[in-house]
Amino acid sequence: MSCRPAVITGVGSYVPDRVLSNADLEKIVETNDEWIVSHTGIRERRIADDDQASSDLGLIAAQRALEDAALSPADLDLILVATITPDHFFPATACILQERLGAPNSTAAFDLVSGCTGFVMALAVASQFVEAGSMDNVLVISAEKLTSITDWTDRATCVLFGDGAGAAVVSAGDGQRGEVGIIAYALESYGEYGNLLRIPAGGSRMRVTEEVLARHDDCLRMEGPELFKLAVRGIPEIAEKVVAKAGITPADIDWVIMHQANLRIIEAAAKRLHVPQDRVIVNVDRYGNTSAASMAIALDEVYREGKLKPGDNLLLVGFGAGFTLGGAVIRWQ
Repeated sequence: MSCRPAVITGVGSYVPDRVLSNADLEKIVETNDEWIVSHTGIRERRIADDDQASSDLGLIAAQRALEDAALSPADLDLILVATITPDHFFPATACILQERLGAPNSTAAFDLVSGCTGFVMALAVASQFVEAGSMDNVLVISAEKLTSITDWTDRATCVLFGDGAGAAVVSAGDGQRGEVGIIAYALESYGEYGNLLRIPAGGSRMRVTEEVLARHDDCLRMEGPELFKLAVRGIPEIAEKVVAKAGITPADIDWVIMHQANLRIIEAAAKRLHVPQDRVIVNVDRYGNTSAASMAIALDEVYREGKLKPGDNLLLVGFGAGFTLGGAVIRWQ
């Protein structure tokens, strides 16, 4: 039985106005611009205001994506939010955004937690609903306020993260010019490495107490060198799998959008994929690591800069907490 195509009909993104430069970080923690740039490629990042939550960032990105798709909230069948920094444990941030967007009660809404791979995994989930014919329009939102879980005394991690949101509308396609088709995706998880990136406290395993707060165990903890090795190996492997599933070759890829975690990881993975650096989209220098939002923001930027041409093949590939890997091939039609 053939499935109808799932296409991206609109994209949008939002980053806060406040810029936190490496020079600013030198006043907060023992570090310097040269070290940060040489080890990560990051020069600055955007920081949300204290009274801004992930839903505030996601709302603007979502509104821009809906406008780009020429749809209203009333047209939506599902709102899917990928985030590791929800407004609350519950209700789901997707439900909060359903109400704030003014979507009808017939619109389903739920969150997806897969770390930095979230945007790719959410696209895969959305495409399944659309291709199966059960839903016509799904709004995917990746929104993160990572500074809310950052330990600003940990110089190994606090230099890495920023806040932002991206969104995409996935709809049933008819092959018309200007649509983006989701051709293939590949998703994997390696739970044995889950301890390498986590927040120790705050769930049912460990309650937040005064002692926990004093140890900053309510903040993100990361084993950077181990994750680096996994990412450099895992990104090319998942990319090769999804490219093969799409029925194309690496030479057919026009643009590569990786999770924007670290410039060294991006460059090393591109080299192993034999993809020229001028075909790899990079904005980690300006935004830092925005987790699930990073690929969504990069996709919106390359689109609005007019770089995409009809027939271009885009490879999205990322890695995240879990340890998760995800890749998708999208064709600009």
